Amino acid sequence: MIAVKYFGAIAEKTNSKSEEFLFSELSLSQLIDSLEKKYQLSSMTFSIAVNKTIITNAENCMLKNNDEVALLPPFAGG
Repeated sequence: MIAVKYFGAIAEKTNSKSEEFLFSELSLSQLIDSLEKKYQLSSMTFSIAVNKTIITNAENCMLKNNDEVALLPPFAGG
């Protein structure tokens, strides 16, 4: 199982703070493609973290059972 957490505007768009997928092994780019088809996220800007580490290249990232993926909107400071 792979857990996906949504934050900020992404949580609003998906109408959920998280969901789980029953995959034991999957590439991050496959997961993002699946989420794009389900939620039309391409118009949104976000970073992706896997197990609390920001991922810069989704193509080379393989997810495995019990991984946690977070879709993070841009952060604003003040």
